[in-house]
Amino acid sequence: MRHLRLLCAIADTGSLHKAARQLGLAQPSLSNQLLRIERALGAQLFVRARTGCRPTPLGLAVLSRARPLVAEFAAIVTETRAAAARAAGGYQLRIGATASRAIPGWLRLLRARGPDCEPALQMNVSASALLGMVAAGRLDMAFVHEVEGSPLRIPPGLCLRVLVEREPQFVTLSADHPAAAQPEVSLADLAGDRWMVDSTVDGEWEGLSRVLRAAGLHSEMLHGDYLTAYSLAATGEVVTVSQPTAHPRPDLAIRPLKGDPLGVRLLLAARTEPELDEVYPELEKAYWAVAAEAPAYREWLKRARLSGTAQEGNDAQLSRSTM
Repeated sequence: MRHLRLLCAIADTGSLHKAARQLGLAQPSLSNQLLRIERALGAQLFVRARTGCRPTPLGLAVLSRARPLVAEFAAIVTETRAAAARAAGGYQLRIGATASRAIPGWLRLLRARGPDCEPALQMNVSASALLGMVAAGRLDMAFVHEVEGSPLRIPPGLCLRVLVEREPQFVTLSADHPAAAQPEVSLADLAGDRWMVDSTVDGEWEGLSRVLRAAGLHSEMLHGDYLTAYSLAATGEVVTVSQPTAHPRPDLAIRPLKGDPLGVRLLLAARTEPELDEVYPELEKAYWAVAAEAPAYREWLKRARLSGTAQEGNDAQLSRSTM
């Protein structure tokens, strides 16, 4: 079954490197395992090229048999573990997530149900890796974001619930940056700035690159984790992309980008609809609570409502959160 999961991961990601990251393996180890599988079957399953990996005709035939077996085995593991946990008087929800300020409130609301529900959290910068873990039965659900223009590969059999169809991404810059005096920042106002973005987060480097190119900018882009990016932004060394729910700091300004050129979709994924129903209300409540606490996002949502561009339900959720 492990070998079948490996083949599915390579096909889904189209890359040995990405498949290794999704499975939590070193790339040489994954490559060696693939060679052993191909030797055992007596044929090549993938064509390797500089642009990635694609299945051979035989590889497609193997994958068509492997996918339902992997999905069924994952379902057996998930359902058996859940039944055993409930029989023992408790149920641990295995939750995966990319970064979000909604997570602490979500976990707190889930724990408030009582001792029978104990969430266990696993963070990962890769949404694709988390979705793969849900599909493989190693997580019960995952809360992830999908960068606009860089669609995630959703493993077959997963159920999705959209929390926010399009969350605008803001810019974080030094509080004394000239553009920080404006309620919205134009990309042209940042033409002389360097950007820092975490290239290990699925789609974020590519998404920002597209936005800058579309604006006619050739800004320098640096790789770095967002904790480092915020520290450097505070000193004026860089500017960086941030979630609109980011917590204000006196040395940083968090501003919407004029025209909202960059957005993400917020998704909750699980293997079944009942699993989504079990945790979605708490996630929704936690998200809109942190949205109400973020001044720049709160004002953006109000402007979107007045201009008629607010997503249906967003304004009502925000109003309830501020009551």
